[in-house]
Amino acid sequence: MGISRDSLHKRRATGGRRKLHRKGKKFELGRQSANTKLSSNVAVRKVRVRGGNHKFRALRLDHGNFSWGTEAVTRKTRILDVAYNASNNELVRTQTLVKNAIIQVDATPFKQWY
Repeated sequence: MGISRDSLHKRRATGGRRKLHRKGKKFELGRQSANTKLSSNVAVRKVRVRGGNHKFRALRLDHGNFSWGTEAVTRKTRILDVAYNASNNELVRTQTLVKNAIIQVDATPFKQWY
């Protein structure tokens, strides 16, 4: 059984089961999560997506583009540490980079601007 983004497997609003009337389609497929790790050995893979386009899947990263909101300045800087993650403590322990994770970044580019 693969990862799917369809709603055919869900129950109806009344609680009844849905009849399976067709196969799963290509556009309903889901993919495995990237689980991007904090590492100096950077690894970014190309993934072919619908329409023949490509997305970039980051497996290991050590830098990124970060913004200082109050000063309206954005700089590329190194990621030092994953400090906190509200969703799961294991993501902090394994140094996994996900959305909404609290991280420490190198302040040097921002100090140079300031």
